[in-house]
Amino acid sequence: MKNRKIVITGGPGTGKSSIIHKLEEKGEKCLHEISRQVTLEAQKEGIAQLFLEKPLLFSEKLLEGRLKQYTEASEFGSDHIFLDRGLPDVVAYMDYFNTEYPQVFEKTCQNNRYDKVFILPPWKEIYISDNERYESFEEALKISSYLYSTYKRYGYEPIEVPKLKVEDRTNFILDKIE
Repeated sequence: MKNRKIVITGGPGTGKSSIIHKLEEKGEKCLHEISRQVTLEAQKEGIAQLFLEKPLLFSEKLLEGRLKQYTEASEFGSDHIFLDRGLPDVVAYMDYFNTEYPQVFEKTCQNNRYDKVFILPPWKEIYISDNERYESFEEALKISSYLYSTYKRYGYEPIEVPKLKVEDRTNFILDKIE
């Protein structure tokens, strides 16, 4: 049985993790964002901010981890699975930071397709920065526009999730996948 892979994406601080957690509370299968995990692993190796110090290596690790999640998602026995960010997110961030990357990034995004993409718009009222999220809200706005354009470049039509309470946003997503 082929399950549907559904991406939830958006700029930093848009509520992705809150929605993923709410989906899990409702019994949905979800795979979590891995960028913080990649950052923490690098810190154990003595690299304080891998993203800032070695952006290409950071992005390669993200691409590798998200490709692993994509493959893992295929093994779930459910009708669908939600992923907190997708492969094109890596390219969008690389483009945003004007960092060159090998052709394998493009090919990986082209060859591993998601069934549906939901994008959360920037929302100043809920935006919070922390130790791993150091972008300003203005930067988050720009990143969001790169995410929109990158997903469209790969042939997706991202569905924008309205700015509502977490429960209502989650229900909006669930209604759209039926």
